[in-house]
Amino acid sequence: MVAPMKAHAMPLTMPGYVGRIPVRNLWLLMLYASDLFRQIGRMKVSVEDNPDDIPDLIAEILAYAVEERLHRNLSSGFRESEAELSRVRGRIDLLTTERHQLLARGKVACRFEELTIDTPRNRFVLAALDVIAGVVRQPALSHRCRKLANTFKRLGVSGIRPTRAEVSTDRFGRNDTKDRFMVAAAKLALNLALPTEDAGSEFLTTPDRDEIWARRLYEKAVAGFYDVVLPSSGWQVYAGKLLNWQVGNQTAGIDEILPSMRTDVVLDHVGDSRRIVIDTKFTSIVTKGWFREASLRSGYVYQIYAYLMSQRGGDDPLDQGSAGLLLHPSIGEWVDETVVIQGHAIRFATVDLSAPASTIRQRLLDMIAFPLH
Repeated sequence: MVAPMKAHAMPLTMPGYVGRIPVRNLWLLMLYASDLFRQIGRMKVSVEDNPDDIPDLIAEILAYAVEERLHRNLSSGFRESEAELSRVRGRIDLLTTERHQLLARGKVACRFEELTIDTPRNRFVLAALDVIAGVVRQPALSHRCRKLANTFKRLGVSGIRPTRAEVSTDRFGRNDTKDRFMVAAAKLALNLALPTEDAGSEFLTTPDRDEIWARRLYEKAVAGFYDVVLPSSGWQVYAGKLLNWQVGNQTAGIDEILPSMRTDVVLDHVGDSRRIVIDTKFTSIVTKGWFREASLRSGYVYQIYAYLMSQRGGDDPLDQGSAGLLLHPSIGEWVDETVVIQGHAIRFATVDLSAPASTIRQRLLDMIAFPLH
């Protein structure tokens, strides 16, 4: 079924929207894409039914996790420091010591590591507390977050937000389980504050202007949703799975130039002998054709076809009858068509991101229920 595209006169700066996508639905996608959803989802906590309450829920989780950490002391780490000392500590900075003639004053320039709680991790959580306090609707919860942020500052955590590189290189040890949950909540709290064009201190371009951000969010959201919801029904979910070409004879340099194949999501149900290869795109599913008004994008069709047919003849029996799903987001547009090509069912469908959250959830569930032959 292909429903005609609907015209929209909605301004890009309409309050409560980013582009033409309701902010509440972007919050929903961010929740699905987050590590936190994988944890609270498996705890049977249902949050999708009330996307407007997601910021309050995340703030509640973040505040609880922070309070738990404060009861057991914040994690500390080492940082590089420099100082002019009367005794040697760490390594001596000979150049600085000589340049400032420190020995004549009984001092020496040293570089050393010192233990501190002013770590990128704690500064990241502090930033999240400050930001989410301005997003939540409950005054008491906002006050709770600000109070915890002030506690961090009194303990010595600076208000300098860590860089993206500092956050990405942070590694968790065996004793950092509580921190992992807290940081997951902090990441989502910061993300929730970004998708808005209302006046404020945080800015992010709309998905219409920043396709890369929106595409990655949509891809991670689909994978995250299925990863939480489907395993209880016997499904196994793989995000970013690498597919291998069924190659025969090859020249020495072909491995250097042969493109790799990496799927967005693969769903396996061993009991039902089913495999669904999902490819997500953040563009319109149809475009204007040579001889007709609407046509599927040929490049996308070739891509999902290659994913399916390139795996035939291998050792995995699920590949022999695998299905493909090309899943596009839309605004007021409905496409849902299926075709069987050489024994492989391929479904082309849209998910309306302007629909209610419950509709989006049900649509994602409906996507995996289609015949293979």
